[in-house]
Amino acid sequence: MTKPPIGQAEGKRDQVEAMFDEIAPRYDLLNRVLSFGIDVWWRKRAVRLLGQALPDQPSRLLDVATGTADLAIEALSLHPTQVIGVDISAGMLDLGREKVQAKGLAEQIKLVQADSADLPFDDAHFDGALVAFGVRNFEDLRGGLREIRRVLRPGAPLVVLEFSHPRAFPVKQAYEAYSKHVLPRIGRTISKSDEAYTYLPESVAAFPDGEAFLSEMQGVGFSETVARPLTFGVVSLYRGLA
Repeated sequence: MTKPPIGQAEGKRDQVEAMFDEIAPRYDLLNRVLSFGIDVWWRKRAVRLLGQALPDQPSRLLDVATGTADLAIEALSLHPTQVIGVDISAGMLDLGREKVQAKGLAEQIKLVQADSADLPFDDAHFDGALVAFGVRNFEDLRGGLREIRRVLRPGAPLVVLEFSHPRAFPVKQAYEAYSKHVLPRIGRTISKSDEAYTYLPESVAAFPDGEAFLSEMQGVGFSETVARPLTFGVVSLYRGLA
């Protein structure tokens, strides 16, 4: 497998798809191990932030880059009629469907293979959208954000959860050491993939976080944008209204 290019580049989509297909069987385990289990709390915070801008009873919610559907399942706490999760990786979606079926949630959660830049939904189809740890993998960041905005009803919220760059001493130094030396070794050992867990810290380092990402959201028409760092800035939540 070829490691996907860092940042935005033509052909990145296919390489990201292949990478996630390869690591799919160990993906959930890796998330828990590499984040020390905090990723579960991060997803809860993302859903809570989305809920603060939603109507009392949302109809349809969209989870982009759903992976194995952890965030889609968490989004049911907002009591929507349906959550639709999309991902480019068939391997991840297969595992997500197994998880959804095992939990008896197949009527509430639908998983679809689709690219963020070409969503198979009508305009203004969703009451809210989420993306967790997916936007840095977009081949075209603004194109993906623009397409998500298209399928949101006017005024509907998008919440993005993504890795960011800690800036305070000593968290910055500790995080950089962990990302460069520890994370790739653990990821390689568990996933048996050399490329995936060298790609991860490199893609995080290249991602335009904080105000730079808010500018990307604003550039495609999202308004009232906010950024909220979590866990000393290791990840950040972003919200904007379509």
